[in-house]
Amino acid sequence: MLALLLAAAAAHPAPPPVFTRDIAPILYKHCAVCHHTGEVAPFPLVTFDDAHKRARLIADVTRTRLMPPWKPVPGYNHFANERRLTEAEIATIQRWAATGAREGDPAKLPPPPQFNNDWKLGKPDLIVQLPEPFNIPADGPDIYECFIVPMHLAKSTYIRAVEFRPSNRRVVHHSLLFTDISQGILHKPRYPCFGTVGLFPTLGLGGWSPGMGPIRMLDGAAPPLQAGSKLVAQVHYHPDGKPEQDQWSVGFYFTDQAPVRRVVDVGLTSNDIDIPAGDPHYVVRAHFTIPVAIDAVGIIPHAHLLCREMRGWAILPDGRKQWLLNLRDWDFNWQDQFQYAHPIRLPADSRLEMEFVYDNSAANPRNPNSPPKRVHYGPGTTDEMAGLHVQSIPVNMDDLTELNQALWGAVMRSVGGSFYRLPKSK
Repeated sequence: MLALLLAAAAAHPAPPPVFTRDIAPILYKHCAVCHHTGEVAPFPLVTFDDAHKRARLIADVTRTRLMPPWKPVPGYNHFANERRLTEAEIATIQRWAATGAREGDPAKLPPPPQFNNDWKLGKPDLIVQLPEPFNIPADGPDIYECFIVPMHLAKSTYIRAVEFRPSNRRVVHHSLLFTDISQGILHKPRYPCFGTVGLFPTLGLGGWSPGMGPIRMLDGAAPPLQAGSKLVAQVHYHPDGKPEQDQWSVGFYFTDQAPVRRVVDVGLTSNDIDIPAGDPHYVVRAHFTIPVAIDAVGIIPHAHLLCREMRGWAILPDGRKQWLLNLRDWDFNWQDQFQYAHPIRLPADSRLEMEFVYDNSAANPRNPNSPPKRVHYGPGTTDEMAGLHVQSIPVNMDDLTELNQALWGAVMRSVGGSFYRLPKSK
């Protein structure tokens, strides 16, 4: 399609694209949210000078779809807030770079986007801050650290929104937020935690990555927050060449409205992972049959460094296949939580299935081992995982107990080693 657009442009040449008329609107819509001063991107893309000196780089990374980072394959699902350039936008950027990256009339530049560095939803009802700054070294491997911070909440309430704010966006890649009321490991103020947080939290709140705003709970589905809960934040840091510090904060917005519906994590997971060294196409599968009708509202995939492809679908009772996710270039450095633009209705007795493909060959540039080594299931950096979490709401809330019981039974069978031991194809 891109080649056809470029060929058509060559046959009927239009005026060369210019920054003010053609390029600035694209950058402001898709790129500047991360590429502005104070955000995680390594340089801003707001002014003509910002973009002109990087015209060829912008053309290259958009042509290959390295940027903006968006991994789902188009045509399978419609997600909210997709960061995908159209073919026409990519073609415009290519022509702009190839024809001299001209500025155009400065008077016709659209108003640059304004970025609010304060709390996006106003002053939170509760602010939980990391008590002491965390030190990030100048170089070395990425850091995955879990922090446990008391919330000092005197009475239980309901959460309508949450916002994570790093103090140093240059080094924070992403974070995952949980709350927990239990004891034990939570006596530690922090600990390394790649892959998982090392416990079963009471409540999962979602995550943050550069460019994201507050996490807004679905209408009527504000999750309960128990008095005495502690905040559990898993934060991924990446060194930037000089010693840095970060002292993040989390703002909570509450509501008195008790939920009338509940979001349930329907997780497909497998610990039956044993990838031989050199295997370029190792497949892991899992499935779960939902006993009640649900509305799928989002999906969260997870694996480590060797995974390359992720697919999830539902086989409906009438035999039809409903896609939930198709992702062909998984990159651990660009994890996302995907919310459907519209809920996907799945009737009772639909079979949810997942299929993950791993590349443990020397040809995989993300392989942490050279030469490749055998890799098993585990939470470590060089271990692997397989998880596809379908965020679901029962169509009839009276069915919530039945759904939870079925999910708990699946967990128990998995622990027993019999639930996910399915044939592998290579």
